[in-house]
Amino acid sequence: MSTKVTMTDTAYNIMSKRKKEVEFPKLWADVAKSMKIPEEKLSRKKRQFYAELMEDRRFASLKGNKWDLRSRRSYSEVAADSVIDEDDEVEEYEDGDILDLPKGEDEY
Repeated sequence: MSTKVTMTDTAYNIMSKRKKEVEFPKLWADVAKSMKIPEEKLSRKKRQFYAELMEDRRFASLKGNKWDLRSRRSYSEVAADSVIDEDDEVEEYEDGDILDLPKGEDEY
């Protein structure tokens, strides 16, 4: 069984040692340094890391592109950033128009 440490696991370990939130560029720099990510892969891995961080429920995205551990934040702090404002426009779709999926012979 592999014991490969992911970028988000590394970020979690780094954040666990911190006392407060951190801006994304600083967190990324710490993760990249800790994992010794080669210079030529930094840009691609940075995008991948950001996407994985957004999906990982251990982390909370805060205003100002800052991140913290969700366990250190109250529900209202985390939920406030994820609620759609009344002024935000939300497009309405009819059934079947939500995704432009291939049909017929192009279907997979």
